[in-house]
Amino acid sequence: MNCLKGLILTVSIAVIATILGTWLPIIGSAIFAIVIGMIIGNIWRVPDTFQPGIKFSSKKVLHYSIIVLGFTLSFQSIGSVGWKSLPIIFITLIVAFLIVYLLLKLLHIDENIGILIGVGTSICGGSAIAATSPVIRAKESEVAFSISTVFLFNLIAVFIFPPMGHLFHMSQTAFGYFSGTAINDTSSVIAASSIYGHQALQTGAIVKLTRTLMIIPVVLFFAVRTMNKMKSKDANVSIVKIFPWFVVGFILASLISTVFNFSPAVIHVFQKISLFFISIAMAGIGLGVNFKQFKEAGFKPILLGLITWFVVIVSSLVTMWFTHLW
Repeated sequence: MNCLKGLILTVSIAVIATILGTWLPIIGSAIFAIVIGMIIGNIWRVPDTFQPGIKFSSKKVLHYSIIVLGFTLSFQSIGSVGWKSLPIIFITLIVAFLIVYLLLKLLHIDENIGILIGVGTSICGGSAIAATSPVIRAKESEVAFSISTVFLFNLIAVFIFPPMGHLFHMSQTAFGYFSGTAINDTSSVIAASSIYGHQALQTGAIVKLTRTLMIIPVVLFFAVRTMNKMKSKDANVSIVKIFPWFVVGFILASLISTVFNFSPAVIHVFQKISLFFISIAMAGIGLGVNFKQFKEAGFKPILLGLITWFVVIVSSLVTMWFTHLW
């Protein structure tokens, strides 16, 4: 019962965000949920009685959203197109994290923000940020800033990628590989590739799904890294208590989806449920963010996102050239 008031508030925000996201899919419900949450949290002092439900939304519901997301990922569904895209995905992922590591040192940016922008840029935007943030124990403000930064470049990508494809004389299949490996968020991949053509859309969607599977090893890596850091600070800390068990649920859900090979209709239902849960979580996160925290973060994280995205684009093009996919 302690959670009820706050949960009603976050669910209400998520419902409004989902409606707005349906009208403007290029923005998406998660972004709307964060923004609405931030506006409410900054113009209205949310009573303390709402806080348990808000915390439950931003923590537990976020975990549930990632577990449900696992049911949308099947190794069987990637097919030959997905396997061909793996070299591009691996190289862009490695290069992106090398650049993030260097820029964190050079620009003196908060590590959590750098990691979240890195996973969001190199894997799948908001979903990757949502999956990684609880593992690295990121603050609400860090999550909100990272998602907002990655969203900015998603929006730009929809407008610049189709002209780039024509400029480089890409076939529809080649553009599908390009958009699927170099645009951050699934909705933006769909939007940009659908402008280019039907075959580009089909290829881009499969490549993006394959890229999304990279959440599994990346989240596991950061889970182990976080546990080792916590163990080094306190040798008596229990691994059972600090291990992010929702990651196990996510992996099991992916394996179940692979074994049972769910139909597209069932996958679509899981996608909708996961997205709604993410919207609830983002509403909770937004309610805990102060606009001043954005100002304090400054321009450097946006610069990090821009440079990382540029490097992902270049490494995608170069790898496509060497693998004869372009």
